[in-house]
Amino acid sequence: MAEDLPNPEQLTVMAGRFAPVEVKVDLSNLPAQERAALAKLVEASRYVDALFMRQRFAGNNALLFQLLSDESALGKARLDYFLLNKGPWSELDEDRPFLPGVATKPKGANYYPADATREQIDAWMQGLPQAQKSEATGFFTTIRRDADGNFAAVPYSLEYQGELMEMSRLLREAAALTQQPTLQAFLQKRADAFVSNDYYASDVAWMELDASIEPTIGPYEVYEDEWFNFKAAFESFIAVTDADETDKLKRFSSQLQDIEDHLPIDPKFRKPKIGGYSPIRVVNVVFAAGDANHGVQTAAFNLPNDERVVAEKGSKRVLLKNFQQAKFDKVLTPISEVALAPKDRALVSFDAFFTHILMHELMHGLGPQTIQVDGRQTTVRQELKELNGPLEEAKADVSGLWALQYLMDKGFLDKKQERNMYVTFLASTFRTLRFGLNAAHAKGMALQMNHLLDAGAVRIDSDGRFSLDVAKAKRAVTALTRQIMTLQAHGDYAGVKTLLDRMSVIRPEVQRVLDQLDKVPVDIAPQFVTANTLSSPP
Repeated sequence: MAEDLPNPEQLTVMAGRFAPVEVKVDLSNLPAQERAALAKLVEASRYVDALFMRQRFAGNNALLFQLLSDESALGKARLDYFLLNKGPWSELDEDRPFLPGVATKPKGANYYPADATREQIDAWMQGLPQAQKSEATGFFTTIRRDADGNFAAVPYSLEYQGELMEMSRLLREAAALTQQPTLQAFLQKRADAFVSNDYYASDVAWMELDASIEPTIGPYEVYEDEWFNFKAAFESFIAVTDADETDKLKRFSSQLQDIEDHLPIDPKFRKPKIGGYSPIRVVNVVFAAGDANHGVQTAAFNLPNDERVVAEKGSKRVLLKNFQQAKFDKVLTPISEVALAPKDRALVSFDAFFTHILMHELMHGLGPQTIQVDGRQTTVRQELKELNGPLEEAKADVSGLWALQYLMDKGFLDKKQERNMYVTFLASTFRTLRFGLNAAHAKGMALQMNHLLDAGAVRIDSDGRFSLDVAKAKRAVTALTRQIMTLQAHGDYAGVKTLLDRMSVIRPEVQRVLDQLDKVPVDIAPQFVTANTLSSPP
């Protein structure tokens, strides 16, 4: 109903939940040729926004043109909020529409025919021969109807041909400019992939990338596909490497096999040999687009998601330091003043926040991934479908805590930071829960918070402030890590659904704290100042 839609003042308040942050990055150490290549990559990334908008919703382009022609105060406020959300649904309000004539957000996004049901698509996929099924359920195809009205898989290279040809051209031009061999190799292979629809070689080249410029551009995360978590959304992070911080964290890679070998699960579910090459990069973002820039901003990521590459090469963890620092300053510190008991507030630290995000990303690459179910080889993602996202985020969070404790107990990390780690995580639970339970990260965090409450690991004082019993937290973290990874190892869809239905809720005592955070930003809204000063050479 139109009368239920927000007015300009309400839209301004809604947008105000994202604190504007000017993203400035020092490029003075980049030679002229590399700056020119960087400018080409930013130019290519601007196509990613257009591509992602089409993937999210078939009607996005029409809505955008309509909003651009509306000069009223309401039209301008709607346009600003539309661009922030990359669509007509408010992400922080469980995807409620804020434009007239817009229905509920389609759970299949624009990856499947609008007139099809999830059940119809699932039955069709299950009935295909294996090769065709792999293509239909793969990352890089949409499902459309052919001339006879039957379902058919369409490669991204055809579906998004116009944008991908331009992006391919610009990546080749950037490759010709850079003097860095691994960057050149990745850009050439990713340009090829946009045309061929085969991303394997370029994913491997991205894993081997070691350069002052760190681009991540292509189809990656599958959260927009709320039917199955099969289809990859286009995103772009164009960043420069923080060499000093990266060097500090390289030593964590040496611990991954030992962590895998000691996971609190049945030893038969551990990987005897994880992908051997697991680089960690600390970067400062120059520009982000598409799935990498809507609503709540990414703090770090672990890619690629292609299980073949992970098995062969491992995965790369990229930490966005300038985004993390902004989130800590603008969001987490003020949250701790409201949510935590006074004695714990001073223990919240950026180092603990940064290190847990790192371990969260490391743990995405550990534990069950390629699994056996009823004698057939499959993957956790294929078996858990739309439940995979929230469970995997919960797994990375809680097993990240478990792994940090393990590294402290063995002397690899300073055990004096133990309480700081748990307290900073507790403050961050409220940060994530504010994203809304339509978000995979928030669903996963609700599961963890309720598990800690049930275990007595989180206590609530008479003022409603939260504090931690570290000894109980350790036991609860181990237990939940075991439970989640065991569900993953069995590909237990029904078990995961039961767990999430019961535990991914906001309890009243948690809601009371969330209600007191209305003056604290939920996240940041990056304004890419440095990127906008780059001019691409002819």
